[in-house]
Amino acid sequence: MSLVQPVDNVALLPGYLAAGTAILVLLVDLLVARRAVTVAVAALGAAGTAAGAALVGAAGERRTFCVGADCSWVWNGRAALVAVVIALLTLGVLAISGPLVRAGRTPAGEYCFLLACAMTGGVVLGAAGDLITLLVALETLTLPLYVLVGLRRASLAGAEAAVTFFVVSVVATTVTLLGAALLYAVTGSLHLDRLGATLAARDDLRDLPLTTVAVALVVAGLAFKVAAVPFHAWAPATYDGAPLPVAAYLSTASKLGGVVALLAVVQRALPAGVTGPVLALLAVLTMTVGNLVALRQRRTVRLLAWSSVAQAGYILAPLGALALAAGRTADARAGAYAAAVAYAVFFVLLELAAFAAVVALRPADGDGGTLADLRGAARRHPWVGGAFALALIGLAGLPPGLAGLFAKVTVVRSLLAGHAGWLALVVAVNAVLGLAYYLRVAATLYAAPDGVATFRPARTVVVALGVATVAAVVIGFAPQLVLDVAAR
Repeated sequence: MSLVQPVDNVALLPGYLAAGTAILVLLVDLLVARRAVTVAVAALGAAGTAAGAALVGAAGERRTFCVGADCSWVWNGRAALVAVVIALLTLGVLAISGPLVRAGRTPAGEYCFLLACAMTGGVVLGAAGDLITLLVALETLTLPLYVLVGLRRASLAGAEAAVTFFVVSVVATTVTLLGAALLYAVTGSLHLDRLGATLAARDDLRDLPLTTVAVALVVAGLAFKVAAVPFHAWAPATYDGAPLPVAAYLSTASKLGGVVALLAVVQRALPAGVTGPVLALLAVLTMTVGNLVALRQRRTVRLLAWSSVAQAGYILAPLGALALAAGRTADARAGAYAAAVAYAVFFVLLELAAFAAVVALRPADGDGGTLADLRGAARRHPWVGGAFALALIGLAGLPPGLAGLFAKVTVVRSLLAGHAGWLALVVAVNAVLGLAYYLRVAATLYAAPDGVATFRPARTVVVALGVATVAAVVIGFAPQLVLDVAAR
């Protein structure tokens, strides 16, 4: 067999665009040294990456770095969807970072470079066809965030958040790598499809205790990335200590990356009979604990963080149907995987809108404050408050937040198709629990204000909030489009 592999540069174009954006931002900051130009280059690079990913994805599936039938890079509809969403989330976070960068305490060049590097990891992640590419891409998405979380240099909470995030992520990565090494020891393969085929064809390998340990380690390590209970404790402190735009990126792009990585190994590599019960348990614990603890929160970002934990449970719920034999038929599995991806896409749009609203209602270099600080915000800033309320209602799964409503309907439908009615009931009960704190925040926005606003929201933040809100509304009228692309 020839060791020289043909390279499909068209398939790699989205990755080239994302990595090129990071390099160009670094050069522009070095040579031009103007904050506005640096941010503009990063924004144009993110938009170009999204456009390139969509164009390559529209041309059909492309593979490269292949050995026989096994490929390390598989660009299909789902990879294109993930890359487009990651790039647009990066663009949105750049927009809501305007006040933070203009405040002068955050270096624009380093900030934009690190965001572009994280975007590169997210773009590559969706196309990863083997465990090495997958884990390297996931770490490329995560590593820049260690620095970004600690950018509030004068804040003790920021330093604690950065250290917490770093330590937990290193442990999670180590656990995942150990599981991947054990899987290689058992099967002799790293390509996801080859791993899945080998384990499906060999009962003797599936029954090995080493295989069970390997699967458990990989799932546990990736569960850290999505902040699934009981691997969630880092998320609230990290989100609350990070700058608000960075917290938004953690809650959207980083979580989407973790979901994509977990879905890739569950769908293509690991035996469903082993992962199904584990994922069902994780889903129940995650959504229940997240909602119950969110009820007690008084700080805005911590409430959104615990809400994000609960939402991770809803994302994992369709995969819990794999615990039953009826949920492992071809149609049921396809529906579960598509529902998980679609829910993640709906969620990150609404979550970005919620964080953009918090940024608009808080001082440029401040934290998220308390819920009491939001009292009457919708009366002082009707458009911003209205968009925030709509995002909260969407996260709760109520109309007119159609994106959130259809997301939950999609999850429940996939569970019923997999004959996991009991898990669908748990999702419904938790959705009712979530109403309590989402509606409480929305009511606070429209309560009688305690004082007069002392600042006006930045224009770039308002624009980003408006675009995210409109996107969430539009996608709510065409949920099947996301499901169709996610199923490819």
